[in-house]
Amino acid sequence: MTRSAESTVRRRRELAAGGTSDLFALVSSGDADGVAAALEGLPEQRRREIGVELTAWFKQRDRDTWWSAGTGTALAVAVVGCLPTAAQAAAILGRPSVNPHGRRAAELIRRVAQERGVDWLVDLAHRIAARFRQDTWVGRWHFVATLLHAEGGAPPTDDRCVQLWLTAVESPDRFHQGQPAPVVDRLRDDPFLATMLPRLFEVDGIGVQMMFVAAHENWNDPGRPALPAALAQLAAEDVVDRALLFDGAIGRLLRGDRPAALRAFTTLLDQLAPTTTEVTARVTDYLRLLVDAPAPVATMAQKALRKLPELELESILDTSRQMLTRPDKTLVRTQLTWLDQLARRHRDRAAEIAEVIAVATEHPAVELRERATDLAARRGVEPAPVGPALTWPRGDDLPPPAPPGPVPEPIVDLDELTEEVAALLGTPYQGAPLERILDGLVRLTAADGPRVRAALDPVIERRHWSWANEHRWDPLCLCETVVEVFRSAGVSRTDRRRERWEKLLTAVHRPGATPELAVTDPKVPPVHRLLRARLAEIGAHLDEPGQSGLLALPTSTNGLLDPMALLERLTALGDREPGQWDLTQALLRLPTEADETLAAKAAALGTAAGQRFAAWLRDGGLPQPVIRSRTVTRDPRRGNRHWEWAYLPAERILVDLTPPAGTVDRYGLLTAPATPLGGDHSGWVHLWPSLLPRHRGVVTAYALPLVAGAADMDERDGAAVLPLLAEIEGPGGAALDLAVAYGLSARHGPDRVATVDALLTLAAAGELDAAGTGAQLGTLASRQLVKLTRVVEPVRDAAQAGAPLTVWRLLAAALPALLAAPTPPRGLPDLLTLAAETATVTGVRIEVPGLSDVAGRVGSSRLVTEARRLHKALAEA
Repeated sequence: MTRSAESTVRRRRELAAGGTSDLFALVSSGDADGVAAALEGLPEQRRREIGVELTAWFKQRDRDTWWSAGTGTALAVAVVGCLPTAAQAAAILGRPSVNPHGRRAAELIRRVAQERGVDWLVDLAHRIAARFRQDTWVGRWHFVATLLHAEGGAPPTDDRCVQLWLTAVESPDRFHQGQPAPVVDRLRDDPFLATMLPRLFEVDGIGVQMMFVAAHENWNDPGRPALPAALAQLAAEDVVDRALLFDGAIGRLLRGDRPAALRAFTTLLDQLAPTTTEVTARVTDYLRLLVDAPAPVATMAQKALRKLPELELESILDTSRQMLTRPDKTLVRTQLTWLDQLARRHRDRAAEIAEVIAVATEHPAVELRERATDLAARRGVEPAPVGPALTWPRGDDLPPPAPPGPVPEPIVDLDELTEEVAALLGTPYQGAPLERILDGLVRLTAADGPRVRAALDPVIERRHWSWANEHRWDPLCLCETVVEVFRSAGVSRTDRRRERWEKLLTAVHRPGATPELAVTDPKVPPVHRLLRARLAEIGAHLDEPGQSGLLALPTSTNGLLDPMALLERLTALGDREPGQWDLTQALLRLPTEADETLAAKAAALGTAAGQRFAAWLRDGGLPQPVIRSRTVTRDPRRGNRHWEWAYLPAERILVDLTPPAGTVDRYGLLTAPATPLGGDHSGWVHLWPSLLPRHRGVVTAYALPLVAGAADMDERDGAAVLPLLAEIEGPGGAALDLAVAYGLSARHGPDRVATVDALLTLAAAGELDAAGTGAQLGTLASRQLVKLTRVVEPVRDAAQAGAPLTVWRLLAAALPALLAAPTPPRGLPDLLTLAAETATVTGVRIEVPGLSDVAGRVGSSRLVTEARRLHKALAEA
């Protein structure tokens, strides 16, 4: 007998005798074959006894264990070999932390199940699939799909399972060696194709995933989407129904989705190459797409319709009356050309067609208005003269910004605290208010820490998975720190958590040193270091009797603190001294104006905190720093240590901060070099404005790299902080000018919308330097650091929202650098058009250097034409 066989026999004897340590050791080591061999031949009653111990053992370890391919497979074999029902097995195998090794795990499980006589594998597979989440690994789908196919079960067809099935088509199980088969062959052999294919046209957003590119060797070739081509080939082979693909794609386009998600279906239709007969049979759908669909889809419909030889003229005219009002200039221009051709072909109805063409004489784009007017006039229709498409009174017409509202009452009830913590931890962190929760935690633990801990423990246990990770690679993430603060409630003073907080406080605070807020990680901005220090201080002093909340709790929603409220809180403390960083944060939220009367009252308290409060008021608080713009270039050498430098664009304009001459930067908040800021948890940045609500320029300088990344790296949510910056106070300087300029150039629509909101708020308050923002925008676009084509839409929206004069001043400052650029940026003619419109309706004349030179050029290019239009508007102003 071999040594391996002897070990197996010994384990079986141990299991039969009541021992389970060897079995659990096999699971921990990932020896799935060993687990299967050890369980073979055990009686059912003993298996169930082991199942009870296995469940308890798993619960004890699962909180700190990631069951990867090896250990997850071994665990799955043990579960199916011992637990009595599919429900109990799914309670373990359905956990997100359990990731069996796809097909291999399924094959082992079937072997164990057959040996045991288990008949509930299909039920188990469906129960596991019901627990799939957005972050579920595709290997778990391979596991479920193999079980279902082998057992003859139908696949689940909910949205997440369809997405995972498609991921599996893209990334086949690598258990078997060798080069994966082409996508068309994978689909042809897929047992679930007939069930899943119709669902591809029903799941929202899946079109983005459908555009995957198959692996290929030429790295210089970006490749072509593999799935649409494969489906078209299968349709040609009659493996799938061509009509199903055709009607499914058209139906998805009619229902709509994000433009990026719809691209897969226009690509599929292009691969199918619909015939004239097929398009004619669905002509009503194509006409609807021409009117309502996003521009790429409408363009596809327009091309297909123009190829139809016998399309009814009435249908074209009815559709054109609606679609000529679309903002998509290329689409409208093509439609005008088509209508003009129809007018030549149907001379008896030329006047009727010209009246439809005249609809475009009121289009927002000047060149389309002129084009429509010219075409209509050729057919004998003289449209009524129209003024500029934008109509508003001269100057800006913006309501005054609303003052910041008061904060809700403090949390004094444990049930409310539990609900707020559950809401905070239930989703990934996106900048939700944290201060009020921490204040309530301090208040309630001072009265009964163990009771608070008992209430919070189950909430912490159910937290979203993103709060359960350390994210040590991300210097901005405070998920673990915040959770540890909650866990510090009700623990003894000698607990290791207390020691950890004390060590953190010692690391960041250097008494007698300048600055006091020590730099522990140069990648962490100073304001974030302050937040970390406060969290450590709160964790270290939880449960202390007499705590009445945080001194720094704001009284306004934008983070401001009423000085009288701080005086009352210090008075309530009596002789008890507050935390160093709690008081520091409270002072940073005060007005910067000197108030001798209040300072005298603070000094009269006779405490060190009162004296510090008084001195802060008399000195005028934290001064405003000097803000200078600086070009930062990518440095591959730094990228070896800090990945932010490796992924930085070739050039980026940021700002650095220096304290004013003669000022000691005690907390290091006014000294910040222009450096990148990396991290996946940018939601924490949304707390920064409320930490320094009187220093807009400082906070903007810290956040500027993230805002810039929304424009020059196409990142999401980088500009979401701008409306929060608009709500606080203080000069913004070059930092704010750059932030708004970058935000207007952001890749994603929500970021541009956030920028417009901030721009309008600042303009209404008289705190936007339109000329400074425009100059920065001109510099960025002329140096090709941002894409000017993205700017036209948000600045037009700002003008239409009531800020035409602000927009005109911004554009007038941006145009000189753009006009002087060696290569005019794309989008410059559109910007000139908007400049002419805003200059005309405001009646304000602003000289634009270089405009007359471009307007005087020979030729009729669009750039020259629009420069002449603006030049003429300024001459008439």
